Amino acid sequence: MGTRKKVHAFVRVKPTDDFAHEMIRYGDDKRSIDIHLKKDIRRGVVNNQQIDWSFKLDGVLHDASQDLVYETVAKDVVSQALNGYNGTIMCYGQTGAGKTYTMTGATENYKHRGILPRALQQVFRMIEERPTHAITVRVSYLEIYNESLFDLLSTLPYVGPSVTPMTIVENPQGVFIKGLSVHLTSQEEDAFSLLFEGETNRIIASHTMNKNSSRSHCIFTIYLEAHSRTLSEEKYITSKINLVDLAGSERLGKSGSEGRVLKEATYINKSLSFLEQAIIALGDQKRDHIPFRQCKLTHALKDSLGGNCNMVLMTNIYGEAAQLEETLSSLRFASRMKLVTTEPAINEKYDAERMVKNLEKELALLKQELAIHDSLTNRTFVTYEAMDEIQIAEINSQVRRYLEGTLDEIDIINLRQIKEVFNQFRVVLSQQEQEVESTLRRKYTLIDRNDFAAISAVQKAGLVDVDGHLVGEPEGQNFGLGVAPFSTKPGKKAKSKKTFKEPLRPDTPPSKPVAFEEFKNERGSEINRIFKENKSILNERRKRASETTQRINAIKREIDVTKEALDFQKSLREKQGEYENKGLMIIDEEEFLLILKLKDLKKQYRSEYQDLRDLRAEIQYCQHLVDQCRHRLLMEFDIWYNESFVIPEDMQMALKPGGSIRPGMVPVNRIVSLGEDDQDKFSQLQQRVLPEGPDSISFYNAKVKTEQKHNYLKTMMGLQQAHRK
Repeated sequence: MGTRKKVHAFVRVKPTDDFAHEMIRYGDDKRSIDIHLKKDIRRGVVNNQQIDWSFKLDGVLHDASQDLVYETVAKDVVSQALNGYNGTIMCYGQTGAGKTYTMTGATENYKHRGILPRALQQVFRMIEERPTHAITVRVSYLEIYNESLFDLLSTLPYVGPSVTPMTIVENPQGVFIKGLSVHLTSQEEDAFSLLFEGETNRIIASHTMNKNSSRSHCIFTIYLEAHSRTLSEEKYITSKINLVDLAGSERLGKSGSEGRVLKEATYINKSLSFLEQAIIALGDQKRDHIPFRQCKLTHALKDSLGGNCNMVLMTNIYGEAAQLEETLSSLRFASRMKLVTTEPAINEKYDAERMVKNLEKELALLKQELAIHDSLTNRTFVTYEAMDEIQIAEINSQVRRYLEGTLDEIDIINLRQIKEVFNQFRVVLSQQEQEVESTLRRKYTLIDRNDFAAISAVQKAGLVDVDGHLVGEPEGQNFGLGVAPFSTKPGKKAKSKKTFKEPLRPDTPPSKPVAFEEFKNERGSEINRIFKENKSILNERRKRASETTQRINAIKREIDVTKEALDFQKSLREKQGEYENKGLMIIDEEEFLLILKLKDLKKQYRSEYQDLRDLRAEIQYCQHLVDQCRHRLLMEFDIWYNESFVIPEDMQMALKPGGSIRPGMVPVNRIVSLGEDDQDKFSQLQQRVLPEGPDSISFYNAKVKTEQKHNYLKTMMGLQQAHRK
């Protein structure tokens, strides 16, 4: 077992313009925070009200960037997880204090990503640095809402909602959630996609303290399993990282929550109260019983709270005087958490398959030693050598007679003979298969179904019917395999039909990218042509709009310069004195020319701006046409692919004209997303990804794919509802 260590507790103060400098002070070592309250004069001159508190922590983060927060709080925990140590990072605090921003960050901006995406990135970077180990990564995403468990990744098409409710189960290995889906991910982008998928399913609500307040506790878990690539190594290590984003505590009197939000706040405060009770019990060395089962949150985190893991608490607080009571409550919780001790230990397990192989090697060595021992003790009748040809031929004869029925049973002598009997069964079976194939080849012409070149040659020769079956000639011609149609007369060649012949269906469906290129050149060529034309028009309009925008900006800058020059002339005229003639102001020629120029520039600005508005309307319309074509091309390809490669051959007749199944009625189990073309991808990389650096590519790719998928699902649901109406 490992040595016991204290839980690390950090505090992050939310930036504010109204910071209470007189009430909140930080220590010079950046590890302490002091709170000072003014005495309540309403209690009289003599009162014992406490006005000063001092909290010693592992770090106080004020005006800290996301990079600094991760380096300080999470980097070591994630690093040790690759060595077999479990880790837990928990964010606690008042509603709106910045817990979700600290844990998840802003998914729209790569620089503002939080602890969770940075931890995923660090895991995959460290895996690349360990070529001597084969490391697998799995993730899960659990939500606890109103004391009910939900799988945030159940919306994935290959998971689906659970029929039975999820439950928390304990076994000797620890606590796990029965019914929670765990997903294998082999690359960074896939892990980000799962994270963004879960984030879109979280329950949030508008709140007086936060317009996007999390109304549930969420636990994102990363499971790691590392095997040595050395075959003789039996041990392997496992670990998991729990990243916990707790819902915020709140005072119902201050927040004024009502209805559903009030019910949620009640459950949240109740579970956080039970969490604090468990922390107090863990900090008391004299306590024997820890109340973990009072609520789902503490029960699910039983392994993390005081278990065999590295535990870190991040407490988020406000720096404003109005929230000082809640800030004190959060700091007290952090102080109690520092009293809790954990006992981190490496999680080592043994690979059963490698143990068997090592035991087999050891067994072979023991057999060799046994053979030596037998020779020394004159046990010459026991042999460990391979059988000779005469013995093998005798066993082969016995197997053949047994299969023919002339021999009732085969006498068993030893284990080696049993193995040779089975081997001879295999030999006889292989010989019979070869004989059958040789007989068929003497009578028929056999073509491999995967030999597309030979099939194409046979089709061109007119030897294949419309259903893709080979057509045979009259008996005695020794020509092909199959049954001739009634229209084929003996002695006459079948007339080649000019109608379209469907190609033979391959045994293994092609990949969807390959099939999609084929579809765009054949059945979907017309839709693809329209799609490309609309896309070309859209790009041309966008280019014109960009040029118009640049001209407008140039005119605006020139207008600003002209206005400044005109104002200067006016101020100069006022200093030198103004002259009037018959009630009209007299101005010099330079000021007059500036006025004319300004008037002309404003006219140009209005004209260009009107052109830009017209172009924007055209772009919006063209974008609508492109989206329609993209959706139509996707739907047509999905139907074509399923009907060409997925539907069993015995159902193909139902899909033909007059059949019972119409195109489009085939169920689609997998969604194929029609991505952006190369020009859009390049534009996206230029505008978003490349300025952030190459490390951000996986982050943004996962974000875009998740958004495309949810937009597609919304569109499909809208179309289905419209179809029902």
